[in-house]
Amino acid sequence: MDTTNISQSIMEALSAMSLYELIGALTGVVGVWLAARQSVWTWPVSLVSVAMYVIVFYDARLYADMGLNAFYVVTSLYGWYVWLYGGKGHTERKVGRVGKLEMLVLLALGIAFTLGLGYFLENYTDADLSYTDSATTAVSLIGYWMMAKKQIENWIVWLVVDVVYVGVYTYKDLYITAVLYFIFLILCVVGYLDWKKSLEEDKKMQLVP
Repeated sequence: MDTTNISQSIMEALSAMSLYELIGALTGVVGVWLAARQSVWTWPVSLVSVAMYVIVFYDARLYADMGLNAFYVVTSLYGWYVWLYGGKGHTERKVGRVGKLEMLVLLALGIAFTLGLGYFLENYTDADLSYTDSATTAVSLIGYWMMAKKQIENWIVWLVVDVVYVGVYTYKDLYITAVLYFIFLILCVVGYLDWKKSLEEDKKMQLVP
C-alpha cells in the first residue's frame, strides 16, 4: 500500500474543504439529529447550516442547491413557528401524515420544477449536473416542506434524496458534505422510527375515553 499517495489524497481532500462547508456540515448534523428528536431547536441550528451552504454551493456552481438553501432560510422560520404554535389551540404541533391530495400536488409541482429549472440551468448558465441538481432540489423542497409541517413522510423523502446527494457531492469534491449526507441517511432512519413511535402513541391517547 502506497502511504504517500494515500496521504496526498487526504491532503487534497482537506484542501478542497472550506470553513463554511465545515460549519455547515457540523450544524447540519446537529440540526437533523434535533429534528429526529422533535426538538424545536432544530430550526435555529439549521438556519446556521443553510446559510453556510448558500456560500458553499455558489462556489461549487451548484446554483439550484444554492437557491434551495436560500429558500430553506425562509422555510426554517416557518417551520420554527409551526412546530411551536401549529397544533390545536396554537399549541406545539404533533407528528402527522401527508394527505393524498397534498401528496399529488407536491409530486406534480416537483416534476414541473425539475423540468423547468433543469432546462434553464442547462441552457442559460454554466451549472454542472443541471437536471440532477434540479431534481434533488425539487425533492428536497418537498421534504423540507413536510418537515416544517411535522409530517412523518419527510424522512422517507430525505432518505431517497440523500442517497443521490452522496454521489453528487463526492463527484464535486465536497467530501465533508458527502460524509454529512451519509450520516443524514442514518439519521433519517432514526428520525422515522422516533416519529412513528410518537405518532402511534398519540393515536392511542386519542382512543382513551
